[in-house]
Amino acid sequence: MNCRGAFFTLCFCLPASATYAGAWPLPVGETQAILKFEDSQANDAFDPSGARVAIPHLRDDSLSLFVECGLTDRLTFQGKAELTQGEDQFDRYSGRGPIELGLRYAVLNGPRGVVSVYVGATAAGVGRNAGYAPPDAGQGDIEVRLLAGRNITLWRQPFFAEAQLARLFRRGLPDETHLDATLGWKPNPRWLVLAQTYAGRADASPVSPEWVKLEGSVVRHLGPWSLQAGWRQTSWGRESPVERGPVIGVWRRF
Repeated sequence: MNCRGAFFTLCFCLPASATYAGAWPLPVGETQAILKFEDSQANDAFDPSGARVAIPHLRDDSLSLFVECGLTDRLTFQGKAELTQGEDQFDRYSGRGPIELGLRYAVLNGPRGVVSVYVGATAAGVGRNAGYAPPDAGQGDIEVRLLAGRNITLWRQPFFAEAQLARLFRRGLPDETHLDATLGWKPNPRWLVLAQTYAGRADASPVSPEWVKLEGSVVRHLGPWSLQAGWRQTSWGRESPVERGPVIGVWRRF
């Protein structure tokens, strides 16, 4: 599949995270697609002091399609669309989730590591456009992200480490700062083990919502296909739900 085909698949097959790429650019003309299901539920939340308190049951399910395509040796297109449904004490929703489109440019790209910059835009969807906000809050945002990754060897085993720092300029919601990190281990060519952290803070007052989510998963490569299974859970926060649930993904390289 070429880049134009990937773009039209993303935008029209759905209504209006093989190998891990992340900060690394994809080779010219190569496409990676990831279909992912996430079931997120919460029965408690972190209050303004960071203490856990009980809340009415909250559920947010999503089925997303992430596509990235190498345009040049340094430039990669990426986009994401999703379907979502969920409910809480007051609302029930179902429909198109956020749609994201953007470009990632590798400023530095060497045999051991890479530094990239991503700029993209998101159109808000139904449901929760931010985990701490009520359904349908928010209209969209512009994201600027700095990504850095490095291949390393530990105990004679191949690993990679990556960090991403992002700033989201949002309409209808507070602006946010995100810090994400990934440690990947490749025990052999068929398996990939991922340990990931997603942290963020919203510029709200008098209390700024904050969150730290941990995710662990394994990926099994089957030729051009890969299968991913994992678990994500909020480990700390303020003014944010304690979300937890499975992550199931199917990856395909073209």
